[in-house]
Amino acid sequence: METAIQTHQLTVAYGAQPAIWNVDVSIPKFGMTGILGPNGAGKSTFLKAILGTVPKLSGQVNLHELAKFDANAIGYVPQRNTVDWDFPTSVFDLVMMGTYGRLRWFQRPGKKEREATWEALRQVKMEEFADRQIGELSGGQQQRVFLARAFVQRASIYLMDEPFAGVDASTENMLIELLHQLRDAGNTIVLVHHDLTTVAEYFDHVVLLNRKLIACGDTPTTFTAENIETAYGVAGMQLLGRKS
Repeated sequence: METAIQTHQLTVAYGAQPAIWNVDVSIPKFGMTGILGPNGAGKSTFLKAILGTVPKLSGQVNLHELAKFDANAIGYVPQRNTVDWDFPTSVFDLVMMGTYGRLRWFQRPGKKEREATWEALRQVKMEEFADRQIGELSGGQQQRVFLARAFVQRASIYLMDEPFAGVDASTENMLIELLHQLRDAGNTIVLVHHDLTTVAEYFDHVVLLNRKLIACGDTPTTFTAENIETAYGVAGMQLLGRKS
């Protein structure tokens, strides 16, 4: 199986406190991988280290060739609570920002970019909100908009930090269907996720973290009671509604 992302002895620390420590992970191409672990386990830090937005204390991150030579090959959806929702921009303009990386210096978006923006908004059922200021949207609508911005980027790897946080069940179902379509079209999706009850349904592969790597691999063989309890303690089994 081809590898999209590989980390070797990846360590990131904030001050003297390591957030993740010596993490060796191989994430395969053309699949959907869930990053799982309790609060404070380093899941968001792991994504940011792949992106290169936090400095590594040690270790390596290796990406497949497209991502290595084309920054637009990676689409990123941040946590909602890290976004300035008061920023004075419309839904349409925010989504169209996803096209900027493919423009030449000083080139303005044209008809092609506008059409791609409308198509992405239609995908997430947000075209009627195109003129709204982003801060006027509900939490679920905001997540849809950021997913649309990632879609219009036409990336090959998508990194998403809890994209289902704060959305209702119908929105989550719609988004997971879109993500599975992206996967089936040959993209790699890596997604921080907190709802253990949907892991088996959503993901082809999982990475279990708790500062250190607990386990990674195909979901059926890796998302086991033993690994869940190692990562989360007894609380993990309670989240699954099981008795250990």
